[in-house]
Amino acid sequence: MNKTKRKIFETSMKLFAEKGYDATSIEEITATVGVAKGTLYYHFSSKEEIFNFLVEEGMKLLKNSIEIKTSKFDNVIDKIKAIILIEIKVLAKYEHIITIILSQFWGTESRNIACKSYVLDYIKTIENIIIAGMEKGELPKSNAKIIASTIFSITSSILVYKTQTGQSLDVHELYDEYQNIIINGLLSAEG
Repeated sequence: MNKTKRKIFETSMKLFAEKGYDATSIEEITATVGVAKGTLYYHFSSKEEIFNFLVEEGMKLLKNSIEIKTSKFDNVIDKIKAIILIEIKVLAKYEHIITIILSQFWGTESRNIACKSYVLDYIKTIENIIIAGMEKGELPKSNAKIIASTIFSITSSILVYKTQTGQSLDVHELYDEYQNIIINGLLSAEG
């Protein structure tokens, strides 16, 4: 991605996260980036295309990171811990992308449907890991879809925690807390 396209990408991400998709105009994006509309349209054909690019890249980053990291482990608990750590790192580094995706998850417009599809596809990746762990006897039989959705939801709650505390995110502290909550919850279901 060239420097101008990256600046449009980063500025749009920040504006969409702070103001919302509907309240952000092409004019505001170009003014903030400091480029002419023609330059923006050279890289993106519309605001919708910018949005779709942001969401696709953000979810691809998250999903690819999970697939790469979890492939290094044989044990499902280690895979889940890796998922938790990656989700926290992505939330800390790319908070705006996750905010945008979650803010557009509900609704019937094409961007809502796309966000929903990306999130559900990502959760399906976690679900498949959970199912494999159940099949190997590493986790008790349960509803893998609920567990996968819960893992994503609990780690996404970090955004609420950040808003509530007004503090920057300490990845390692959050990881310790969140992995304890999730792993202990999964393992306590065995008894």
